[in-house]
Amino acid sequence: MKGPLFYSKILLFGEYGIIKDSKGLSIPYNFYKGALQISDHPTEEQIKSNGNLSRLTGHIEQLMKENSDFPRFDVETLKADVAAGMYFDSSIPQGYGVGSSGALVASIYDKYAIEKITVLENLTREKLLILKDIFGKIESFFHGKSSGLDPLNSYLSLPILINSSNDIEPAGIPSQSTTGKGAVFLLDSGIVGETAPMVNIFMENMKQEGFRSMLKDKFVKYTDMCVEDFLSGDVKGLFGNVKKLSHVVLDNFKPMIPAQFHDLWKKGLDTGDYYLKLCGSGGGGYILGFTEDLEKAEQSLKDYKLEVVYNF
Repeated sequence: MKGPLFYSKILLFGEYGIIKDSKGLSIPYNFYKGALQISDHPTEEQIKSNGNLSRLTGHIEQLMKENSDFPRFDVETLKADVAAGMYFDSSIPQGYGVGSSGALVASIYDKYAIEKITVLENLTREKLLILKDIFGKIESFFHGKSSGLDPLNSYLSLPILINSSNDIEPAGIPSQSTTGKGAVFLLDSGIVGETAPMVNIFMENMKQEGFRSMLKDKFVKYTDMCVEDFLSGDVKGLFGNVKKLSHVVLDNFKPMIPAQFHDLWKKGLDTGDYYLKLCGSGGGGYILGFTEDLEKAEQSLKDYKLEVVYNF
C-alpha cells in the first residue's frame, strides 16, 4: 500500500495575525512530502508514527461521537490499516513550521472520509470553510488549537488567500522569475520548534492592551500590505513592507525568535541584504527570509543553509 503524496506548505504571510483576522497567504512547498504506507519490517520511526496514527484514530472516533455534523470516516478500515502497521512516510521535518501534521491530516481525510469534498469539485468558499473546519478539528489533536489551514493547503495543493477567518479562496500567485535576483528562502535554525507553547505565549500577550494595539496597528497592517504587494507583483512595495514587518516582529515577538538569531535578524534590517520573518509559530524550525539580491543574502548568511522557495 502506498497512498497519494501530500506536500508541505509555507505560510508566507499571516502567522499569528490570522488568529486576529489579518490577511494570510499560504503556498504549497513540494520539496517535502508524505504518504500513508505499510511496511513488513517497520523501523523504530515507523512504529512511533503508527502509534501516533492509532491515537489520532481515537480522536477522529471521538469527534464523530460528539458531533453529528462531523463527517463520517470509515473508522473500521482505518483501525485495520493501523493494526496492520500503517504509518505516515514523510520527509516533512516536524516542528519546522512547514505543515508536517497538516499533510498527515490531509492524507487521512483523503483516504478514509466517506463523503469527502474532493479537489475536483467546484470549490466554493462554503466548501473551503467546511474543509477548513473539519481539518482544524482533526489537527487540534496535535496542537491543541488549529486553524485547519495547513491540512487545507496540503489537501488542495493550491496557494490559499486568507482574507479573514471565514473568508478564504484559492489564489493565483505571480509566476516565478527564472532570471530575477530576488528570492524568498528558508533558513534552518537547527532547532525543533513546538507550536503549542508559542501560541500560549501569544495568547498571554494578547491580554495586554499595548500588545493588542501593536498587533492591529502595525503587525496586521503590514501583513495585509505584504499580501497585497505579493499578489499584485509589486516587488518594490513588498520589500518596503516586509522590512517594516520584520522590525515589528523583532521588537514584539522576541520569545518566538531563537535567541541566537536576534543579532542575525537585526543585521538583515541594518544592511538590507535580507529581511527575516517567522515561518509558522516560531520558537525554532525554519525562519523565512526575503531578499532582493540572493547572492548578497547568501554571502551575508554564509554560515547557514538557505533553501530557495520562490524567485522574484
